[in-house]
Amino acid sequence: MRHSLPLAPQFYVTAPQPCPYLEGRMERKLFTALQGDNAQELNDALSQQGFRRSQNVLYRPSCTDCNLCFSARIDVSKFTSSRGQKRIMKKNQHLGRRPTSPWATEEQFDLFRTYLDARHSDGGMADMDVFEFAAMVEETPIRSRVIEYRDEESDDLTAVCLTDVLEDGVSMVYSFFAPELQKQSLGTFLILDHIYIARDVGLPYVYLGYWVPGSNKMDYKARFSGLEIFTDGKWQSYDTLKDDESLHRRGASESIAQQVSNISLPDPSIRK
Repeated sequence: MRHSLPLAPQFYVTAPQPCPYLEGRMERKLFTALQGDNAQELNDALSQQGFRRSQNVLYRPSCTDCNLCFSARIDVSKFTSSRGQKRIMKKNQHLGRRPTSPWATEEQFDLFRTYLDARHSDGGMADMDVFEFAAMVEETPIRSRVIEYRDEESDDLTAVCLTDVLEDGVSMVYSFFAPELQKQSLGTFLILDHIYIARDVGLPYVYLGYWVPGSNKMDYKARFSGLEIFTDGKWQSYDTLKDDESLHRRGASESIAQQVSNISLPDPSIRK
């Protein structure tokens, strides 16, 4: 018997687990499958509502006791490089950008493992093997690219970013880089370069994932001008909200039923 996919995506909730950003907190995610002929449209629509992609799943934090994970993006038209960011671009001018199709290589995996072992040895991805890495890169039903950054003299692979192309921007799904090159500030460099990519192709936003006030791991995102965060159902300028103390002490999210009812879905009859 042949089964067809439902017209509307079904949403589910993960079991609570320790929060990777705020000690003593528990996290929970609202998620749906990303599949079918309408996958690109669904990813575009939900990304604009604070969701992120991981392989064939779209998710958004939905914690029971906390509401402090804010989806973040940069409005490219409002971004201006700081002096420090200009220095970072100059430090890395020897790196060449090479976009490729979403296909994992052993060289990428070796750099990925080195990065995890040095920077996130206790994280949720610490035990990821080469097959799981390949799935992270290759299992995408939408427009995705792997962007490699290589030393133009030695051809050494220095940094990699898995990037989705959305209707209104580029989304940095996951990035990693040579941890021994700490002084080159490669994490910041990758974001800066994606701002230039978005400008070059005429896309207005760079989606960065989540920003969590009070998390040292996330502080760097607040250093980019033009930053917006998704809160109260809309994107708002970080500059207008950064001094709002309520950002640091938000309580529980809305009920799951309320959250799902507020999600705007694309019309499956309209294909771009």
